[in-house]
Amino acid sequence: MLFPTVASLPATTHKQTTSERFIQDKNVGVGEDVKNGIVKDIIMKGYQLTGARSASVAKSLPATPPRAIHPLVGPRKKAFKKSAQLSINTMAVLAFALLQPTVIMAQATGSSTLAPGVRPVSPAEGTQITDPEQIAERTPGHLVQDMHAAFGFRHARAVHAKGFILQGSFEPSQEARTLSSSSVFASHIPVIVRFSDFTGLPAIPDPASLAQPRGFAVKFLLPDGSNYDVVNHSFNGFPVATSGEFGDLLGAIGASGPEAAKPTPLDRFLAGHPIAKQFLTSQTPPPESWATTTYFGVNSMQFTNARRQSVFVRYRFVPEAGEHYLTAAALAGKSPDYLREEITKRVAAGPIRFIWYAQISGSGDAIENPAIAWPDSRKLVKLGVITIDKMAPNTALADKSLLFLPGTTPPGIAVADPMLTVRNATYPISFHERQ
Repeated sequence: MLFPTVASLPATTHKQTTSERFIQDKNVGVGEDVKNGIVKDIIMKGYQLTGARSASVAKSLPATPPRAIHPLVGPRKKAFKKSAQLSINTMAVLAFALLQPTVIMAQATGSSTLAPGVRPVSPAEGTQITDPEQIAERTPGHLVQDMHAAFGFRHARAVHAKGFILQGSFEPSQEARTLSSSSVFASHIPVIVRFSDFTGLPAIPDPASLAQPRGFAVKFLLPDGSNYDVVNHSFNGFPVATSGEFGDLLGAIGASGPEAAKPTPLDRFLAGHPIAKQFLTSQTPPPESWATTTYFGVNSMQFTNARRQSVFVRYRFVPEAGEHYLTAAALAGKSPDYLREEITKRVAAGPIRFIWYAQISGSGDAIENPAIAWPDSRKLVKLGVITIDKMAPNTALADKSLLFLPGTTPPGIAVADPMLTVRNATYPISFHERQ
């Protein structure tokens, strides 16, 4: 079978524990923050909006941004500054976009994420999308529904539903500061990471081929109280070039169950999309550990340094332990949760480290097409080292409360690929659905 069907995989539901019910009922820990958090507040306000009121969304937000919304972060003593306010403005536009799909921005209106005085070198920066075909490709609400069509709705993340959370820190390199003025690279900072399996199935067996590619999301906790999130997977590339095509692929997967007539919708889609076929048929074998595979950022980013010099980059996270994968014979004896079991033992024995690299674009590289990987000959600049050294709470409530917004960037880092803007708009929809 070219691509496994979802119907053959188990579906389970999480029975809420007494402690989790208490947290929700009494607003202990995450309750108050989630209830009054940025994303939920904006989405609830968004239901009352009409097209004529899109420009007033940001004005309706609280004057003082709420605290970080995840229990691992806890109350943050320092208030959000400019970069956090930018995140709120971004979320206001994106939340409106999911409810009024005829209007969506490539970037939030207002301040740019670029350094003052730097002209954007990406056409997506600050550009309003007016072409109907482009708008159709960039409707985040439709994309989330396409994910549900492929994997079903299980009151969990729409994709990469099965995961495991750990904590650690990031030590930036000196070279990183030559590329970007971002506060991400200014000092030693804490991080929250989440490893995951593919699909929207919370109980997908780790050995299943559908669990590839694996995911690695990192939340950098910045000194000013804001966050910068990076979401990656274990494949250098993406199956399609646009969010519209990705929705078509997901729809084809959902319509190609065991009883679908041949050629199935997926067969027909892959016949016209050879890169997607390569993506689905050339994944690495299942890894020995979440800590023994390389992860790649899907979309291009733009770095700007203190001298207002800009470059395009793509992220890469290389395991210090090296890459190690399982043979078919070794995989046969693994449990459905072998990755979680292995990472628990590994972090107890010692720190897990990933080296974060920026791959620098060259002439002719596809900046706005994530389906085309850049040549391996492109320069890699070490941005720093992520050290993962302790477990985090891994209850269903903690996982549902952890939100990543990879398209919300601090000054010195900007979105260069329009697809990331659309991806960024889908995360709060999925967040709201799973609460």
